[in-house]
Amino acid sequence: MYSRADTAKILRVSSERLRYWERTELVSRSADADGRSVFAFEDLLQVRSLLSLVEEGVSVRRIRRSLEALRDRLPELERPLRALRLSTAGAGRVAVRHDDALIEPDGQLAIDFDASQAGDEQPTPLEREGEKQGGALAWFERGCELDAEPKRLREAIDAYRQAITLDPDFADAHCNLGTLYFNHGDREQARHWYAEALEREPSHLEAHFNLANLCEEDGRRESAVHHYKAALQADPFFSDAHLNLALLYEKLELNRMAREHWRLYLQQVPDGNWSEIARQRVDE
Repeated sequence: MYSRADTAKILRVSSERLRYWERTELVSRSADADGRSVFAFEDLLQVRSLLSLVEEGVSVRRIRRSLEALRDRLPELERPLRALRLSTAGAGRVAVRHDDALIEPDGQLAIDFDASQAGDEQPTPLEREGEKQGGALAWFERGCELDAEPKRLREAIDAYRQAITLDPDFADAHCNLGTLYFNHGDREQARHWYAEALEREPSHLEAHFNLANLCEEDGRRESAVHHYKAALQADPFFSDAHLNLALLYEKLELNRMAREHWRLYLQQVPDGNWSEIARQRVDE
């Protein structure tokens, strides 16, 4: 079982992008024996399938539309995301093999290019909300594709700004933009955009966590505690927040509270880099 942070590291995708895919039900997580929401190995494979399609030039919007069509037409198909393949029709199209036939998600045989092209243009629920929001999503995904490449950070910033221009309430775009400014060394701009994300979505996990890190580095420990705790309200199983809060409480000499977060961290990450230290602190 893997946390979101571990999954992001393994698959080399940003936690923010992975979280957004979860929230919009593009990918899903499983439940472990204790009912906690985690990524199982099968879940990692579906994320890997999604990333492979994106690397092949298939847009996330097309993948989303294809999954919606597959769930309607082939409800018996388990894990439809893993079944998607690049279509021989080209142009970033996808298909799925079912009953020995290669079928595009609209139900046409993949070889029937004209018919499948017409079916693929049906609007999704997201697109029916308006061109503005759909365009914002496209720019957001473009930013996610670019922000992993250090030499293209400026392009990524421009993409997120375009998303925000089209949809000013797009909290994830605000948060990702803050992270890019932080990576550029502009802490004030980073703080501004994290705050903007929280203005639009007060429970935004990454915005609280990243802002907590900034506050802690600035010596504003009480504010850091507030934002770490807010992040844990959004996701009680966020191991990195438990770890950082445990370390911060130790700095504040609040050892009993630190020990509780060491214990919770250890429940989530029994074999991580900090796990032995966590065990020592819990035993103490």
